[in-house]
Amino acid sequence: MSLQYQLKQGQYHLYDLSTPQSQVTGEHKLRLMTDTVALAFDVRTGKLHEHGHPSRIHSWASNARRRLRAAGDIDRANDIVVVSGPLPVDEINKCLRITGYCRQLLERLPTLPHGKRLAAH
Repeated sequence: MSLQYQLKQGQYHLYDLSTPQSQVTGEHKLRLMTDTVALAFDVRTGKLHEHGHPSRIHSWASNARRRLRAAGDIDRANDIVVVSGPLPVDEINKCLRITGYCRQLLERLPTLPHGKRLAAH
């Protein structure tokens, strides 16, 4: 499955690019529409674990940390980071496409512009 976020009318739209385009709208299948996006990833490796609506991702991260701690894997539990907000759509898509890119995103987070104030592609 090839996923891509697009910013439309102030909302993030997640499209499944592996689906055929609609003959009516010309768009691929819409998987998610949300005001903000959250990314859960491993802080050491930058590997993306989950992405989507912030409440779902924060819940996933809490449960994953709890399970890891219960299994005695404290370090891995502490390595799970969640970043959410109006992030630049290009940065979000790089996290989906490039393994380990989330680590770079985290390092650059303080200097990134507000995601919804950028021109949409």
